[in-house]
Amino acid sequence: MQLLNNIKSFGVLALSLSGTAFAGEDFVHFPADTNPVVEEHDGHAGWCDALKSIGKLYKNSENPIVQEFSVFGRFHYQAAYIDGQDTNNSNFSEDFDELRRFRIGAKAKIFQYFDVLARINISDDDRETGGDLDVFEYQNFDEALIGFDIKKAFGLDQFDKLHLSYGRHKFAISHEAVTSSKQLLTVERAGISNKVFGSFRPTGAKLKWEAGDWDGLIGVYSTEEDDEFVAGWSEAVAYQVRVGHQFNSDFHMSADFVFNDDDNDNPNQLWEYHWAASVSGQYDNGTWGIAFDLIYGDNGDESIQSNSESEGDFWGIVILPHYWLIKDKLQAVARYSYQGSERDEGIEIGSRYLARTDDTNANINGGLGDQHHSYYVGLNYHICDHNAKILAGIEYDDLNTPAGGVEGFTYWLSFRTHF
Repeated sequence: MQLLNNIKSFGVLALSLSGTAFAGEDFVHFPADTNPVVEEHDGHAGWCDALKSIGKLYKNSENPIVQEFSVFGRFHYQAAYIDGQDTNNSNFSEDFDELRRFRIGAKAKIFQYFDVLARINISDDDRETGGDLDVFEYQNFDEALIGFDIKKAFGLDQFDKLHLSYGRHKFAISHEAVTSSKQLLTVERAGISNKVFGSFRPTGAKLKWEAGDWDGLIGVYSTEEDDEFVAGWSEAVAYQVRVGHQFNSDFHMSADFVFNDDDNDNPNQLWEYHWAASVSGQYDNGTWGIAFDLIYGDNGDESIQSNSESEGDFWGIVILPHYWLIKDKLQAVARYSYQGSERDEGIEIGSRYLARTDDTNANINGGLGDQHHSYYVGLNYHICDHNAKILAGIEYDDLNTPAGGVEGFTYWLSFRTHF
């Protein structure tokens, strides 16, 4: 534990010092046989270009030890106002604001064939529960990985990419979950996407590959939960397979399958379902585009679910079109999502803040039900592409629960930036 604490302290200090040292520089290159050379901004590059490149601190393919080193971070702040009706036909309303994500990290390519990455969450917003907002407070690792470039090491030219990684991963299944929070078109993901995604950060090994128009991954993960760092392998194992195909420059499809091999009563495991499958597609011609997810799965039996009404099959669909009203600046977005289940409480409402009203002044059956429809429309203003943008949207949710219906509007506003 002391070693882990020392690693964390050193990592935070190193990131802080490197960010201070290179804050005004576009790119730093240390050739192996010369003195350090700093390439200055040409004076005409905008702050958007600086935001995209400020974290790229070092690159030298001839250095036998460190070939690249960079730091990165993201800051997401958002607010929401909800207005709805609960299972007792009582009206409720609530407003929220939240430091949604604040992360910093570093990555490097080392010894020609290896790469390392670490990213930590450094904020704690407990205001909703009566606590404080601590902006610079270490929480946990988001990801912590070491990787190996198999293609480069063994000269496997039949692959465009063949990469193996081990550590604390971001798990993702379906298009919306695979999409980084930096590039989401809506403020929050749909309910069915969040269900299969779960924001899991499992320990495991992941093999990614690309060959021509085909791509995919194979993942093996521990279901043991560790809230802070890398977990062990004392519990069951989950397996993932993905295969994707690029049909042309505008259209890509993929299929995912994940299987949780848990047949024992293990309430502390990460996966809250037995298996799930998805078929996803994304079309984007530069002016408009549309993405979709079709999802089906099994919540599992009493070995996974403590509530018998949360067992059985579940399914859902997400349709997400967008259109550029002003090219690369102002984007119109819409989304329809549906999720259903075999049992009365097999799915959970996806709205981040509507679900939280159950802890205050509304009865929404814990956000659990057997049918949920959601409609979202919004506008996104890109200040600097995805590196700095404002998202605004309106979402309507309709949830069917054993106790009655729940419906409500959520009005969203979010600012997001990353480097």
